[in-house]
Amino acid sequence: MPPAITVDRVSQLFAGSNGAPDATALDDISLDINRGEFVCLLGPSGCGKSTLLNIIGGLIAPTSGGVTVGETPVRGPLPRDVAFVFQESTLLPWYTVLENFRVSLEFQDRKTGWREHSLAALSSVGMEGFANFYPSALSIGMKQRINMARGIALDTGILLMDEPFAALDEQTRLVLGEDLSVLLARTGKTIVFVTHSLAEAVLLADRIVVMTARPGKVKAIIEVDEPHPRSPDFMLQPRFSEVRNQCYELLRDEIRTTVDAMREARDARAG
Repeated sequence: MPPAITVDRVSQLFAGSNGAPDATALDDISLDINRGEFVCLLGPSGCGKSTLLNIIGGLIAPTSGGVTVGETPVRGPLPRDVAFVFQESTLLPWYTVLENFRVSLEFQDRKTGWREHSLAALSSVGMEGFANFYPSALSIGMKQRINMARGIALDTGILLMDEPFAALDEQTRLVLGEDLSVLLARTGKTIVFVTHSLAEAVLLADRIVVMTARPGKVKAIIEVDEPHPRSPDFMLQPRFSEVRNQCYELLRDEIRTTVDAMREARDARAG
């Protein structure tokens, strides 16, 4: 069977404005992601992680190269194959949680059975008791659980997640990470997950794609040979520390490069 996702020599150039030079966000990235695999994109700020995720999901067209989902070239959003979970809540505030699910499922032409399907997805993350609440009554962590459940409810084989836990405290991140690991073990979804957190990447990923400072390239791919579902106990094992330290060694110079570039840009604006 072909990979779930094939990224073939993708580059992305963003045109500068007001006389600013063009910026190369991604430079010649190739990557195969297997079915049922959890892949984390890890790299310094501005290295193009989110840009790559958006290209995979068809939200951005690459400047060169291409992406294939299964055997289908990506030339725009693929609502029947791919679901997104973003860092910020995308729940519509004037609808209840359950009504938000109905709106999402309508885009997949699911007209019958949507209520039962939605409640089952909410139950999988322990949020079935909040189906009739409005988003304003929910905490950030609760909203992110519901966003994750909505991604489950869409029944796509691929789930793209752009730093979905970034705004949460460490304890909540660990709990949601456990939920996500259980989800992967139970459903076999293919998950591509953007994060800045070394610990989160090691806890969740089957493979970690370490990216360079801008322009983003694949610097290394690290395999984490630990079966799902994973619990926080894995974080106490020597293998966890070994992989985390390996990630840090690969990223240290890239982070310094990013920080130096930010300082130079700041000084240029001030001067």
